[in-house]
Amino acid sequence: MVIAGLAFGIMWGMGSALETLCGQAYGAKQIHMLGIYMQRSWVILTLMSFVLMPIYFFATPILRFFGQDEEIAVLAGTFSLYMIPQLFAYALNFPMQKFLQAQSKVMAMAWVSGLALVFHIFLCWLLIVQFQLGVVGAAIALNLSWWIVDLGQFVYIVMGYCPGAWTGFSWAAFSDLGAFARLSIASAIMLCLEFWYYMLLVVLAGSLKDAQTAVAAISICINLNGWELMIFLGFNAAISVRISNELGAGRPRAAKFSIIVVVLTSALIGVVFLTTILFLRNVYALPFTSSPEVVEVVSHLAVLFAFTLLLNSVQPVLTGVAVGAGWQWLIAYVNIGCYYVVGLPLGFLLGSKLDLGVEGIWAGMIAGVALQTVILTSITFGTNWSKEAQAAESRIMEWGGSVKNPVESIKDFKSSNDRTILV
Repeated sequence: MVIAGLAFGIMWGMGSALETLCGQAYGAKQIHMLGIYMQRSWVILTLMSFVLMPIYFFATPILRFFGQDEEIAVLAGTFSLYMIPQLFAYALNFPMQKFLQAQSKVMAMAWVSGLALVFHIFLCWLLIVQFQLGVVGAAIALNLSWWIVDLGQFVYIVMGYCPGAWTGFSWAAFSDLGAFARLSIASAIMLCLEFWYYMLLVVLAGSLKDAQTAVAAISICINLNGWELMIFLGFNAAISVRISNELGAGRPRAAKFSIIVVVLTSALIGVVFLTTILFLRNVYALPFTSSPEVVEVVSHLAVLFAFTLLLNSVQPVLTGVAVGAGWQWLIAYVNIGCYYVVGLPLGFLLGSKLDLGVEGIWAGMIAGVALQTVILTSITFGTNWSKEAQAAESRIMEWGGSVKNPVESIKDFKSSNDRTILV
């Protein structure tokens, strides 16, 4: 899961560059560029898949190096080898996902994913339970399910349900790859820094005196936080598409109004989660553990955890605004400062050195998130959105202005023939 999570974070992050480019091109009515951008992303993410393959090939020695149990290291290494097809499925899936999101083709994606999930459940039962294939069966089920999602989305695209956006394969996909790769890498760094931040909290918890209780308590909170985050990742995708669409269309006031609406809406939902955790502070850990010690530690975390949920209702929305506007490198620097210069060192100091335990680690983490939220709020509401709309127009012209719309090319050809006939 760690190896797959590492690859998932990098590939998902790199694919997120299309949220900026496809969204802004769609808003600017440069619909034909969406297919070109998607193909460029396919090229870059496929190359990245080859770069990441050695981690899958050498998973067993890597895990041994980090002191994992020999049997676990060997089994995980075997599983990783079987999971290589999933890595290349990521390379195709994430660009198609962002391509469809930019056009608000969300229900099509939901139907494809839903059908793939039903097929996945059946495959898991067949291969793991009936055929007793163990982790090999699990890997085959995962690989096939991901490729079914890819196939379903690709068929939907090429069958003509994205008119103007998909005009077939083009050699233009191989142009401007350097600039495209830089934005893709910036997106990956920005998202991975956030994704790995919470994973490192578990590592810090493992250094505490009562490590088992600490890891269990933090894992419960991270799990619940992940459930809540699913809601706000939806807001993240929605505001990213809306911001990029409005900037591409040259409507900065509409972009700013959208931000105000979505921030207020998500904050209100966050208040509901905060209130719920405070009300259930003594029992919300019970579905996850039967240990009284763990329940007590989680209960002591309730206030800090409740405010974490409130912050995490707003923070993903602001990150979505940043992606829609194309600020990936800026947010990457903010994340490094807030999470890895402030949050993690402070958590280590409070938790390990000052003996505040899990509460100290979580306090350090929430300090990093709070600082990041304040900075992102200041940047967002202090931005001149008219200038951002101009920057979006320049980006579209720089990366897509030379690529002729096939429909317009046909019109120009017909017009030229008409003029020749008249002469």
